[in-house]
Amino acid sequence: MTDSTEIKLYATTHPHPCSYFNEREAKTIFIDPEMVPSPTLYSELSRRGFRRSGNHIYRPDCKRCNECIASRVPVNTFAPTRGQRRTINRNADLRTEILTAPSAQAYNLYERYINGRHRDGDMYPPSQEQFDSFLGQSNATTMYLHFYAEGNLVAVAVTDVLDDGLSAIYTFYDPALNRRSLGVYGILWQIEHAKSLNLPYVYLGYWIRDCQKMAYKTDYRPIELLINSRWVRLI
Repeated sequence: MTDSTEIKLYATTHPHPCSYFNEREAKTIFIDPEMVPSPTLYSELSRRGFRRSGNHIYRPDCKRCNECIASRVPVNTFAPTRGQRRTINRNADLRTEILTAPSAQAYNLYERYINGRHRDGDMYPPSQEQFDSFLGQSNATTMYLHFYAEGNLVAVAVTDVLDDGLSAIYTFYDPALNRRSLGVYGILWQIEHAKSLNLPYVYLGYWIRDCQKMAYKTDYRPIELLINSRWVRLI
């Protein structure tokens, strides 16, 4: 790994509740939170299955479970399904802004999203402090994609620019606009944006087959999964 001799890796001392499966425990490896990795090193960590949450760069390290599998979309061979093309068409009216920090309206949208879609999750109830810690902590490569309909903010996608792609960190949106499928649209937009930047991948985070909220990632085909330290393509 590039610059790996300079990295300190830590592991959670005790198991913590799993975010995806009830009655399971999880362990995590993360890099020194005091360290600010270079864009090159951060990109290499992403290729090895690490993710960023706030100022933590981590990956699961559960000895009895291998459900969390890093995933990425090779954008140049990606072929949208008929349903995904309909989602693109339904959102053709949206205006997009790329910002380096979340707008003043972003937290209110995040709060409505968590209250409307994730009352059963570990991010409920939402708070400004939680939002700032999770999504307000950015690095030099972070973009905040703001999507507007008729001047109203309807979705925000947080993404990091890597050497070889975009890392889709999190997307939140107006839960009242179900018909627009804004979560899907945010990923499709990032795939097209990666193409425009001549970047080959969009990293989607962990695919978890038996977790409904995380299994959707194989809807984007072809997709590559990191299995036994090798990226394996599924058509």
